[in-house]
Amino acid sequence: MSTSIYTVSKVVQVLNADAVFVDSEAIIQYLVIDSRSVLVPENSLFFALKSHRDGHEFIKDAYQKEIRNFVVTDRKYVDQYPDCNFIIVENVLKSLQKLATYHRSQSQLKTIGITGSNGKTIVKEWLYQLLALDFNIVRSPKSYNSQIGVPLSVWQIESENNLGIFEAGISAVNEMDELEEIIQPEIGILTNIGEAHAEGFSSKKEKLLEKLKLFKNADLLIYSPEYVTEINAKLLPGKKHFSWSSKQAADLQIIAVEPIEGNCYLRAIYQNAEIECILPFKDRASIENGMICWATLLAMGYTPEQADLRLEKISAVSMRLELKNGINQCSIIDDSYSADISSLAIALDFLNQQNQHPKRTVILSELFETGKDDQDLYKEIAELLVQKKVNRLIGIGKHMAAHQTLFSVDTLFFDDTNAFIEAFPSIEFSHETILVKGARRFEFGRISKLLTQKIHDTVLEIDLNAMVGNLQFYRSKIQPGVKIMAMVKAFSYGSGSFEIANLLQFHKVDYLAVAYADEGIALRKAGITLPIMVLSPEESAFEAIIKHRLEPEIYSLEILNSFMRALSNYDFNYPVHLKIDSGMHRLGFDRAEISSLIEGIKNNDKIKVQSIFSHLVASDAAEHDGFTQHQIDQFQNVADQLVNALGYKPLLHIANTSGISRWPNGQMDMVRLGIGLYGFDSALYQNRGLQTVMVLKTTVTQVKLLEAGETVGYSRRGVMPQGGRIATVKIGYADGYSRAFGNGVGKMIVNGHLVPTIGSICMDMTMLDVTGIDVKAGDEAIVFNQSHSIMQLAKDIGTIPYEILTNISQRVKRVYFYE
Repeated sequence: MSTSIYTVSKVVQVLNADAVFVDSEAIIQYLVIDSRSVLVPENSLFFALKSHRDGHEFIKDAYQKEIRNFVVTDRKYVDQYPDCNFIIVENVLKSLQKLATYHRSQSQLKTIGITGSNGKTIVKEWLYQLLALDFNIVRSPKSYNSQIGVPLSVWQIESENNLGIFEAGISAVNEMDELEEIIQPEIGILTNIGEAHAEGFSSKKEKLLEKLKLFKNADLLIYSPEYVTEINAKLLPGKKHFSWSSKQAADLQIIAVEPIEGNCYLRAIYQNAEIECILPFKDRASIENGMICWATLLAMGYTPEQADLRLEKISAVSMRLELKNGINQCSIIDDSYSADISSLAIALDFLNQQNQHPKRTVILSELFETGKDDQDLYKEIAELLVQKKVNRLIGIGKHMAAHQTLFSVDTLFFDDTNAFIEAFPSIEFSHETILVKGARRFEFGRISKLLTQKIHDTVLEIDLNAMVGNLQFYRSKIQPGVKIMAMVKAFSYGSGSFEIANLLQFHKVDYLAVAYADEGIALRKAGITLPIMVLSPEESAFEAIIKHRLEPEIYSLEILNSFMRALSNYDFNYPVHLKIDSGMHRLGFDRAEISSLIEGIKNNDKIKVQSIFSHLVASDAAEHDGFTQHQIDQFQNVADQLVNALGYKPLLHIANTSGISRWPNGQMDMVRLGIGLYGFDSALYQNRGLQTVMVLKTTVTQVKLLEAGETVGYSRRGVMPQGGRIATVKIGYADGYSRAFGNGVGKMIVNGHLVPTIGSICMDMTMLDVTGIDVKAGDEAIVFNQSHSIMQLAKDIGTIPYEILTNISQRVKRVYFYE
């Protein structure tokens, strides 16, 4: 949001665009790119962006949300919505960027621009903590750093701000120039250059040079020489440079990094003198990000003593919302580490996605350092809660309580967190979704702990943003108009049920598919309204299928006739899906049965064939391409016969995940996206282009020192001839960690080291050989993540990723992250 006054006519002037006005003086404060995220519709301008989906398709949705101002490329909407203002441009994205660039140019604030492969967001948030005492800061929300995110971030600039901290991320050449023009950084910070988004560049040097474009007009560049080895230092942009390094001479040369009781003590040479600071972290990434912040403070003119005092007080940054199971059948969204208007709006959007409970509660602390008067601030929050259909607010903090009359939802107020915790036993929480969001000083982690079910120390973390990224990846591969059916069978491949279905529904997939009726019924009870196909319908479940508006797969004449009998008391045409066996030989109608099938469905007023489909056997394997093409041809032939008999055209689909990647001629009317959503596609080399969605982790229970020749575990299968140290971790075959991983076949990551199992895998525990590694009880052990992948685990025991995922026990708690 911008508090600057822009009228629609002013926006047209800035964009030098054509327009059709109904009200040329309409005030614009909000820029909207998503019809689902609308705060104040009367003051919003909707940009119909074309990316994975064409934003023009959602003009109707935005109109229904009462938006009346639009930026479009197609004039046809002018006649369809005659009561709206339309700005007609050649390129909607360029227009969004142009408007943000103009808005930035009207401000005199100092700007810090941050780019790199990793650490951008943490460095930005820590600099906000470090500099908030001296500046009124505007910063990128979360990690808004893309071609769209940067202009939306810059649009937040208000007249009171005197420092902006914005991050910029790119994934291909020729993207940074636009972001540089929008941000116009005076101070540039380069974080490290890793492998993230490497697929968009021919080399690391090309990526580095593209990122450095952000600083071409900067007064000061802060960097490490280790990050720029691919180019001559004389080519670095910026009028002045400030370097830091722990390996070579630099303006800030770190000479010692020493762990001290969970903290890290740093010593360095700066201006020919030795200086020091303490960072309240000990992990490698945090230390590196802390060094960048240390260098930035010194480069900005802070004394070493000032920098030391501030750095010691920085606190951990959680940039992700956590969705967890709560007490009394509640769902808890934990965002208990930060609170500002921008991140509150993002968190409320995520709350609004959750349909599993009819009631929505927000536990919110008062907000600080917003630059707004309390009356205006809490009035805006009150409007936001109504807009996002929140049912109850529990406010914590005296300032918020003083403005309780502004809130129209049900409210409870407490002076502080302690008062809430004392009253907690008397507050009813049941079958609701609860957003916990508080400024750090309120210690809302204590509240989240009260509301959350006790979590078994073995946790499967699911990154919902990564899943959305994978969905968009496949959307980019399908032809316009082709629908997507998402497979959420088998507990969504082990990742969850309604949590995943809610996300997919929010991101507008067209269909869901489950294996059995009870899976679909559970989704309906959780508020999922999308069409749901049941792949293995049981005759005993037909009444329940009809009651819950599920759509059965019909794969045989027996199932067809049985379902017809179940429909005998109903008058409607019930949607069904016909499965054709084109070569899988699992389920489906054979060619010899097609004539009988036609007789059964022709002129049948009880059913409506919603789709006709088949399943590819080996769409990922080049050696079977001839058979795959045969399947496509045979299916098309049978589908044509059925369509002719029906007299109408159902959806046709045969392409699975790998079929989308390798067989564009098999896309037809719809594709079925399965394991690709979760980051695996055997048709893609090393899953290139996909993101890791899940991380399985556990903790160390105990560490033992064994003498030479001692054995480990059942049947003494684990032998330590030289002795050594073992760590017992809280995962076993009852959690889904197969016994096949025993005695060194399996490995886990502990404190950055890949260590082998030793001995047999137990029901609830596994032993690891951690000889020579600093490990203690409570340390984290990663079973699989991006670097130690499920693909590797599957290879180790001769299976496939599907089996690894679906074997993860229900007792392993799922925690969902959303940024």
